This record gives sequence, C-alpha cells and structure tokens, in this order.
Amino acid sequence: MEETSNTPDSAESLPFGNRIPVETIAAGMEKVRQEIKKTIVGQDEMIELMLVALLAKGHILLEGVPGIAKTLTSKLFAKSIHTGFSRIQFTPDLMPADVLGTSIFKAGEFEFKQGPIFSNIILIDEINRAPAKTQSALFEVMEERQVTMDGHTYPMPPPFMVLATQNPIDSEGTYRLPEAQLDRFLFKIQLGLPNLEEEILILKNRGSDTADEPQVDPVLSGEEVNQFQKWTFAVRIEEKLLQYIAQMVVKTRSHPSLYAGASPRASLAIFRASQALAAMSGRDFVIPEDIKRAAIPAMRHRIILNPEKEMEGVSPDLILEGIVQSIEIPR
Repeated sequence: MEETSNTPDSAESLPFGNRIPVETIAAGMEKVRQEIKKTIVGQDEMIELMLVALLAKGHILLEGVPGIAKTLTSKLFAKSIHTGFSRIQFTPDLMPADVLGTSIFKAGEFEFKQGPIFSNIILIDEINRAPAKTQSALFEVMEERQVTMDGHTYPMPPPFMVLATQNPIDSEGTYRLPEAQLDRFLFKIQLGLPNLEEEILILKNRGSDTADEPQVDPVLSGEEVNQFQKWTFAVRIEEKLLQYIAQMVVKTRSHPSLYAGASPRASLAIFRASQALAAMSGRDFVIPEDIKRAAIPAMRHRIILNPEKEMEGVSPDLILEGIVQSIEIPR
C-alpha cells in the first residue's frame, strides 16, 4: 500500500536509519504513567490522553466537577517530567499582562518582564473563570508557541504544553470559552466521578496521608520529550487512513444535528494523536483503532449542536459516536 511521508525532517533524528524506536517511546510514557498512578486512582483515560497530547505537541482541556483530581493529576504529570512548570489560577479580575508579562521602564529603557506562561508545562486552573479579554491572550501562544509584545516576538521553550481545567459551564461564575480557543486544544477530556471501588482506594491511599501533597520523581527530561515528539511525527500512516480521518471530520459539517462541524484542525488533531497512540503501543504505523480512539476526544469540543438537540440534552459524544460508526473502516 502507498504510504504518506510525514514531516520532512523527522527521519533525520532517527537513530537507526529509518526505524523509529517506538519501544523507547512506549517505555518512557509508561514510566510517566506509573509515576502518576502511585497517587491517582482511576482516571486512566485522562492519564492516557495526557501522554498522547504530550507526544503530539497538543494541549489538553479537562472538564469535570470540583474534587475529582483534575488539578492534582495535572501537577503530578508536569512534575514527572524534568522541565519547567508554571501554574496560573484564572480569576475574573485576571488581566492579559498577568499571563503574558509586561514591559517595565528600567534604566532609561523598556524591559519585557516575562509572565508565568513562559515555561514548558503550564497548568491553567479553572480557565473558564476569566473573561474573554484574558482568554484571548492565549490564542497566539497556544497555536504559534510564541508571544508578541511591543513589536517583539518571544518564542516558547520546547516542549510546551498547556493543561487547562474547567468546571462545567453551568457552574456559578464561569464564562463560555470562545470557539477559536477551544479549537486550539488537541483534546477535551470529560471526567466523571469515581465508582465505589475507586472511592475506597482513594480513602486508603490518601486518607491517612500526612504530607501536604503527594510527591513524584521526574522520570523523563525535556530533551527526551523533544526527541520522542520528533520520532512520533515519523510514525507512518497510509493514504486510506488519511481518507478515513477526512471522512469523519467532513461528515460533521453536514450532520443534521449539528449547527457547526469540526474544523481542519480536528483532522490534524486526529492525525497527530493517532501517531502518538501507535507509538505508545509500540508500533511505527497507525491502524484504524488508533484513529477511532482519538476521534471523539479530538472533536467533542469542536462541534456545536443545534439548539433543538441542546434542549433535548443530546451530548456531542452521542452524535460523534454515530458518525464514527457510520464510516466504513479501511481494510
């Protein structure tokens, strides 16, 4: 079968000719997973998709009610990687300069003082508690990985990843995120409450914990993450699978239950996420199951339901599941 070539420079970083060391990638991601699982009970999907987003150079939006370890898991994930980490608490009075930084007059000239966004892994807590003006400050840095201030452009150090948490939109004191900002997240992960067995394990693991916060050891360096990302982008994907992705996304744009379908960013998100899922599984090629696994988390925040369907309480996931199931899997 004809196979597509991925990023032109990706092969240059391969250590053994054209073979991608997917075993090294899978082992590295498993070390991060096990470090987090020392503390976090359940939430397996959240952890897996965080790892996928890291390899795919994507950002994550975590949505769920307070108290289900969104912030804790994000912090443990960031601390398991030996690189820069910054946390920003979004509030209604937060200004763009509080995130990006500002120019100050010093010694007869203006000097740019970098804000907390200048780090590697950024945890934005309760992102939907800040108004649109502050939200817009994230547009450039999330998409282009740079900040432009006073005519100067400041690139972000790689790896760069935003982990944002938000409470459900009907919570008091929250704002709806702009569609343009939602589109910049690779995945939206919706978290539920633990079941009975998981609740008991949480009590056993944390109920008698006297430490202020669980500690994790950094098991990967930033340089390793950068290398893993380059290798992941060289994972092969066949032409028929590209058509499979495109069919899914295009079908959302004509679905009768949707007011707006997914953008081309959704296709790219599924493409990159499926490469990461393949690498984490020890494969240097994508299979249809990788695409199906990535499709719904990559599109649920990029579609808009018709008002009638919203009033009926239909979930975006239900519509997307129907779309995915309606498309023939390539052989």
